[in-house]
Amino acid sequence: MKAKATLKQIAKELHVSVSTVSKALNDSPEISEQTKVKIQEYAKLKNYKPNVIGLNLKNRKTKTIGVIIPNILNPFFAKVFTGIEKVAEEKGYNVITCISNESLEKEINTMEVLNNGTIDGFILSVSEEAQKKQEYNHFNEIINSGTPIVMFDRISDEVACDKVIVDDFDSARDATEHLIRLGCKDIALFSSIDNLSVGKLRADGYFKALETNKIKLNQEIIVRTHSETDFDAKAQAIFDDQKIDAVFALDEHASVAAHKMGLKKGYKIPEQISMIGFADGVWSRRLTPSLSTVSQHGPEIGEAAALLLIKRLESKEEDELPFATTIIKTELRQRESTRKL
Repeated sequence: MKAKATLKQIAKELHVSVSTVSKALNDSPEISEQTKVKIQEYAKLKNYKPNVIGLNLKNRKTKTIGVIIPNILNPFFAKVFTGIEKVAEEKGYNVITCISNESLEKEINTMEVLNNGTIDGFILSVSEEAQKKQEYNHFNEIINSGTPIVMFDRISDEVACDKVIVDDFDSARDATEHLIRLGCKDIALFSSIDNLSVGKLRADGYFKALETNKIKLNQEIIVRTHSETDFDAKAQAIFDDQKIDAVFALDEHASVAAHKMGLKKGYKIPEQISMIGFADGVWSRRLTPSLSTVSQHGPEIGEAAALLLIKRLESKEEDELPFATTIIKTELRQRESTRKL
């Protein structure tokens, strides 16, 4: 394979300095027009391509955002990405998207690879393994290197950066209270994301709603795991052995599994059991009966995250901008799995 021409080689062959070649290729007024034309034509002849990474390391401007999402199969993250891409395109930025596959090692490696001048900043949601191990040093190292980060959905209080979250606690409390207003008293809590920050916040919202409405907490109808296989067995046991009149599911897997188990057990939805899930993918509308859900407004989260990052990247203030946390309000979308008030 033919070796690429370099500034040093061009300078040597034209008997000028490397600095002169660099200035000529950047159309500097310090270089005469005759010399510029000579160098530019020779560089074109030799198919010279600038070292983009080197330039980026020097200039710190790539107009490119690195996005790291934990799971490509989750429709929520796909919706967030559409919001990021929309704002990035409007503001003249490119987007590089990577998937951590919930792996701490892959998350670290991806950030190290991209943080070589390829991108100006990161938008990301923390991997499951990082949250499980409470390992966040790699984020702080990236920030300390001068590359800003915006976290969304899954965040860490140990990392000082801009963040975009939904009102997980409030929305879970409100959804549980909606079930209580429907007359439900034996409300099962189903979660297969208990090792994630969002899973814990949503569970706390459920507990608060029970406490506020003076409903005794029944641990026998609560499933909190971080394994889908473990979840399925425990959830099925509740349908088999316990009396419940509602299910509040905190994630997609728990929502779909509860819906299927309830129907298989012979429950009429919503006449005998009401269900609310957390998320709002296409599947919630296609289930029969359709599932009431807490919608997280993924595109709005993506747009807010992109705006925060670009604002920080383009800030000309001498003093660094204070870190901001944007809270996106969720919405309870009532479908066929809950009775009308």
